Amino acid sequence: MAEFSWDVRSPLDRALVASSYGAQGEAGVSLTEIRDFGLVQVMARRGRTGEMTKAAKAHFGVAAPETPRAVDAAHATLIWSGPDQFLVLSKGGKHTMEMLAPVFAGSASLSDQSHARALISISGEKARALLAKLSSIDLHPAAFPVGAAAATSVDHTSVTLWRGKDRDDGQAVFNLLIFATFAESLWHTMLDAAAEYGVAIAHSEDLG
Repeated sequence: MAEFSWDVRSPLDRALVASSYGAQGEAGVSLTEIRDFGLVQVMARRGRTGEMTKAAKAHFGVAAPETPRAVDAAHATLIWSGPDQFLVLSKGGKHTMEMLAPVFAGSASLSDQSHARALISISGEKARALLAKLSSIDLHPAAFPVGAAAATSVDHTSVTLWRGKDRDDGQAVFNLLIFATFAESLWHTMLDAAAEYGVAIAHSEDLG
């Protein structure tokens, strides 16, 4: 009998080279792929939204977002992904399907998306300018403050976008969850769109 082994690799394993790209000098954009994360989608069962909401509050200590927002909890971020549903993003195995199944038993259906998505963090002085080229979302701080989220598209690619905590230097941080099969294509598109600003390319296991 043949033996098989799974080599889990990033969707950007071939495309991402930690380096600089585009205009020389201080980079106006930082593109960082976040690796080693867990992602579980939680969807309320019909007529059980209230039960799901109560279960989430009891487990995470914060209310799950009911509008387009991202909410920080202990070892996780809860991200709105549509009516009566949200994503649980965590580092490593902090919140797995197995751990969450008893929490939401009877009130919600769960789906493990950990290896189905790529996660990219975008920051820097020109981060908004880059995203403005590729998305119709208004990212002005007044319209899209820290914690704001959207299920939208970037260059015709479906993404979940949210604004994380600002960097220590005050620059905004935007996070994108992208389906793995589209990640490499969108990565190259973002690199080309950001080239005029200079790009610092990296990968990290820190969710920030």
